[in-house]
Amino acid sequence: MRDADCAELLRWIAPRLRLRPEGFRRVRGQVCKRMARRLAALGLTSVSAYRARLESDPEEWAVLDSLCRVTVSRFYRDARVFDVLGEALLPSLLESSPVLRVWSAGCASGEEPYTVSILFRLGLLPRSPEARLELVATEVDAGLLERALRGCYPRGTLRELPPAWVARAFPGPGDEPCLAPEYREGLVFRREDLRVGMPEGPFQLVLCRNVAFTYFAPPLQREVLAGLVSRLAPGGLLVIGEGESLPEGGVVLERVAGPLPIFRVPGLSAPAKHRRDVSSEGVTHSALREV
Repeated sequence: MRDADCAELLRWIAPRLRLRPEGFRRVRGQVCKRMARRLAALGLTSVSAYRARLESDPEEWAVLDSLCRVTVSRFYRDARVFDVLGEALLPSLLESSPVLRVWSAGCASGEEPYTVSILFRLGLLPRSPEARLELVATEVDAGLLERALRGCYPRGTLRELPPAWVARAFPGPGDEPCLAPEYREGLVFRREDLRVGMPEGPFQLVLCRNVAFTYFAPPLQREVLAGLVSRLAPGGLLVIGEGESLPEGGVVLERVAGPLPIFRVPGLSAPAKHRRDVSSEGVTHSALREV
């Protein structure tokens, strides 16, 4: 399949799947290869023939939708975000509640929710030993969920984790070590499509990164954003991808860590006695401020 033909097909299917073709700019080659393999499997030789197949076979749209899912992930992705969460923002939330409820939306193979678990156990528990983590991770792709439940990863996906954390969380030898059992405690994986269903809140932290606000069409982005925000506890945090922005005309949120993509509802800060401050560079300050 030629690149121009693939781009044309993406533009044609995008409105029907409520996707944003511009979001595929960096990963279009990956998606195009999948589509080319699908055409070959169906014995089709042109994009026009595939379009005709889609028009006559409604079930093929579900197959095509799965081909458009991008699943690139790794542990501690966007390290500055996790640094600020662990050093300042999550400790402040734990001051008001010993239970940290987290939702990882579009969790792919589990790298993101397991990162939160590692951060919680090795970064937060030493300072808040009574704290407890309850984490729901949702993903629409059954194959990715199977990999997440297995919990074994190539070492290349661990390169952004602090080395000491890798040694403790992935103690096994080999090129694909498995996560130690204690880091799986408190985590629930569910197969769920973000576009049609969401878990019940409230959550102190919702991570929706590099999915909705990259690939979904703007009207769908606004719908998803409203659903995410409605599941935030007072003072709860929403984290999106570093290269993403919130949709125009959606719920208005405020940044809480300078330029980092960490947001909360304005005026609904965590009901803690004290709150740590975070500068525009993501560096924590020790000064306490009354709220």
